[in-house]
Amino acid sequence: MKTKTTKKIAAITMARNDDFFLSRWIEYYGKLLGTENLYIYLDGTDQNIPENANSAHITKIPHTDMSRSAGDKYRIGKLSDLASKLLGKYDIIIGCDSDEFLMVDPALNQTLPEYLSNKKINTTLSGLGLDIGQHMKYEGALDTSKPFLSQRGFALLSTRYTKPVVINRPVRWGSGFHSIHGHNFHIDPNLYLLHFGAVDMDMLIAKAANRGPDWVNHLRRRGNGTINDITNRTPRGEIWLKIARILQTIFRPIYAIDKPGMLGLKRIVKLPGRFQDSGI
Repeated sequence: MKTKTTKKIAAITMARNDDFFLSRWIEYYGKLLGTENLYIYLDGTDQNIPENANSAHITKIPHTDMSRSAGDKYRIGKLSDLASKLLGKYDIIIGCDSDEFLMVDPALNQTLPEYLSNKKINTTLSGLGLDIGQHMKYEGALDTSKPFLSQRGFALLSTRYTKPVVINRPVRWGSGFHSIHGHNFHIDPNLYLLHFGAVDMDMLIAKAANRGPDWVNHLRRRGNGTINDITNRTPRGEIWLKIARILQTIFRPIYAIDKPGMLGLKRIVKLPGRFQDSGI
């Protein structure tokens, strides 16, 4: 049987003071799509270009101090404009933060570009959001030379990270890629968006140290929300991946009908062993 032609796919992001995750982002999407199909804005002319950038398209833009809300709107506006421009020569754009990785279920034995190329996309496509965090009772400090999922086995099922990160026509993303103005979201049954912002407590503490001792003390005293939930809540089985998709497809928060909801449920899931095959 003749296989379908792989569509042209690009990935875009913006980063500031985030060398570690940006390098991982380039490694992951570059291997899948080719670094020549990666487009990165660096927020600040002082930012370092990652050593593994190779042929990625990197643009440094002057950094402007803004409130968090204004900064988020500015950044997503730039990325929405970039995606719209790139759709003149690409079929599909993946837009996400540098600590987020879109993964097709390894059980399908397909690469992400193969899967997306053969998928009918109605403007947008979302993976189920998995907020990966360190289990403080069972998991040690992160070895940065090894894949994340060989060391982390739990996730918070998070509506926050069920984002419409895949598009095939020009749109206006909401801040942080969390929604798309004027469009519904479509949660794919075989895609996951993995967020690694809480992958390691020591890393969070080191980051907090740059903001001052009060932030470090707060983190040591109160912990991190995702890490606390993963450490202290009973993990559920893989069936909750399917349940979460159903809930998030049906329910919406009253204050944001263009975003997924889960009735306020917090569920920790033990990741299937096959996820380690992703290489993330």
